[in-house]
Amino acid sequence: MREKLSLAGLIEKVSSYSHDADFDTLKRAYHFSREAHCSQKRKEGSPYINHPLAVAYILADMKMDALSIASGLLHDTVEDAEVTMDDIKAIFGREIAFIVKGLTKLARVEFMTKQEAQAENFRKMLLAMAEDIRVMLIKFADRLHNMRTLQFLPENKQQRIAAETLEIYAPIANRLGIGWLKTELEDLSFKYLMPQLYEDLVKKVASRREEQEGYIKEVIELVGQKLREEGLTGKVSGRIKHFYGIYQKLQKQRITFEEVHDVIGIRIITGSNADCYAILGIIHSLWTPIPGRFKDYIGVPKSNMYQSLHTTVIGPRGVRVEFQIRTEEMHKLAEQGIASHWKYKEKGAIDEKSSKYISWLRDLVQGQRDVPDAVDFLEAVKGEVVPEVVYVFTPKGEVKEMPLGSTPVDFAYSIHTQIGHRCVGARISGKIVPLKYKLRNGDTVEIVTSPAHGPSRDWLKFVVTPRAKARIKQWIKAEERERSVELGIKLLENDFRKHGMSNALLKSGEILSVAKTLGVGTLEELFVAVGFGKITPHQVINRLRPGKEISEEETVRIHKSVKEHKGVSIKGIDDILYHTGKCCFPVPGDDLVGFVTIGKGVTIHRKDCPNLEKLAIEDARLVDVEWQASSEVTAGTRLYVETVDKPGILANLSALISALNINISHLEASSTQDKKSHITLILEVRDRNQLRALMHKISQMEGILRIRR
Repeated sequence: MREKLSLAGLIEKVSSYSHDADFDTLKRAYHFSREAHCSQKRKEGSPYINHPLAVAYILADMKMDALSIASGLLHDTVEDAEVTMDDIKAIFGREIAFIVKGLTKLARVEFMTKQEAQAENFRKMLLAMAEDIRVMLIKFADRLHNMRTLQFLPENKQQRIAAETLEIYAPIANRLGIGWLKTELEDLSFKYLMPQLYEDLVKKVASRREEQEGYIKEVIELVGQKLREEGLTGKVSGRIKHFYGIYQKLQKQRITFEEVHDVIGIRIITGSNADCYAILGIIHSLWTPIPGRFKDYIGVPKSNMYQSLHTTVIGPRGVRVEFQIRTEEMHKLAEQGIASHWKYKEKGAIDEKSSKYISWLRDLVQGQRDVPDAVDFLEAVKGEVVPEVVYVFTPKGEVKEMPLGSTPVDFAYSIHTQIGHRCVGARISGKIVPLKYKLRNGDTVEIVTSPAHGPSRDWLKFVVTPRAKARIKQWIKAEERERSVELGIKLLENDFRKHGMSNALLKSGEILSVAKTLGVGTLEELFVAVGFGKITPHQVINRLRPGKEISEEETVRIHKSVKEHKGVSIKGIDDILYHTGKCCFPVPGDDLVGFVTIGKGVTIHRKDCPNLEKLAIEDARLVDVEWQASSEVTAGTRLYVETVDKPGILANLSALISALNINISHLEASSTQDKKSHITLILEVRDRNQLRALMHKISQMEGILRIRR
């Protein structure tokens, strides 16, 4: 049960670790926030002030300063109450105003989609975070309390917020080294995203808890006795892995819960680095270590400064046990990360040690001008917080952490954009390797460059880092834009000649006016649009010759386009042929992307379509696409279902789908020698929510092994 919240309780909590805190500012912030939110209620009906107060409590648990906690109390006042940033600045000063502004969503700005608005707000917050990490720490506290009270929101909001938390906030918490926060955010997200799986796992873990706790106690006593015999001190404790961690292991290894043998972890906290290695030797002398499961993060710390020795051994009675061995200081850093030793100078600047935590973010923010689209920027952030990494060395011996699967080209772009652009080869430990070579732990990477060289489209087939992909696409886009201007001019000149019109029109004010009626602001943008195929020369000519009717061919094409649109809006295009991709079958509610190819119109794909990488390097142009709300529209989608091969299962599956008023337009089924059935369905659904509900119901049917789109 959560503790009862009050201003007195908050002050008591802060005074327990900071006797000289600015309690006056804390009190003023609390009373100001309570007054600002006085007429508002939370979804569950409690006074709104309970939320900022809960956020303040979480910040106090993180032992933040009074100024940060005051900012937490005020974080929603500008967004949700009749308060301005000028009010905050005048009453509480510039520093608190800067933090509150970083936490306040962009208001009164029109975005094409909700996703674009969310991405732009997130980018705004990250830009503020790069200057003052407290912006992110307060946002973490805000998100954590929202996740703890998520049960009061509608299911669709629960799903959206939980997905965002799992994809963005938990990985960033991990990257900033805040282990306890990452764990709680993951488990809470798991609870709402996959409630049935979560509940099943909770019950299974609980059923084995007594047995496992007895086992942990046995191992702790054995290790403790051995440490005493060897004259070493160490605080030994045990734990059972958190639910989402167990779920990830089940998915990664494709095993059942009963087959998981290493959910038990033992942690040993000792006095020095030397003691850590000595204790490791004792563990390995007691039990057989599992090859490939030893990690020395003391010698080579993670990018979030995490340090520990990890090893997994075959413990008593053949059970796998993971050991983590670290010093007290390392443990403090592992749990609290950047929040464990933030030291602020003037204007909220963080000390040199803490700044290492967010060097990756600063590099990302520095290059964000090259990624002007907020959604692309958000995807780049997601790519920067991938958990699986390899450690490689520069020729000077500097350790660099790269995502698993990185190549020398990724490494080159991680150093500098121009080094990436000019990369022509690479040496690994002195030997020439192909540019698509996958880096391994311990590689020393030397990049060979040429000043006359530029990126190749083929690089997009094997690079994995968002930075490398963005820089290569930027280069290609600039090159394509230049060629598209030339192509657009040639296409217009050719059509002008066919209609007896002068090429001098291409430099006239008249064609500039036409460009604006077509939704582009400059002549260059018009030429690019024509070169890309987004605007046809025929459209331009028709607007230059008012009074003359559009051709019959163009009328037929427009009518066909309108008929095909089925509720899809394509930004900047009102008369171009469109169809959905048969590789990914997008439905309303999916995140979409469109590719324009001259003569072929627009093909609509899901943003997670596996063919996007291939399309991105072919002769296609990206356009913004979104679904228009319509209850009468259905879209075809494909499901793959794997089942136990037994009589009646196909009939039951068909009956379930029909009961939900979903039409089956195509069905294929086949059996395998291992007594499994593979069923492919093409269905007509209203939107992604209906599809998700259907998939959930199918997954709960007896005999269903796996289902996916």
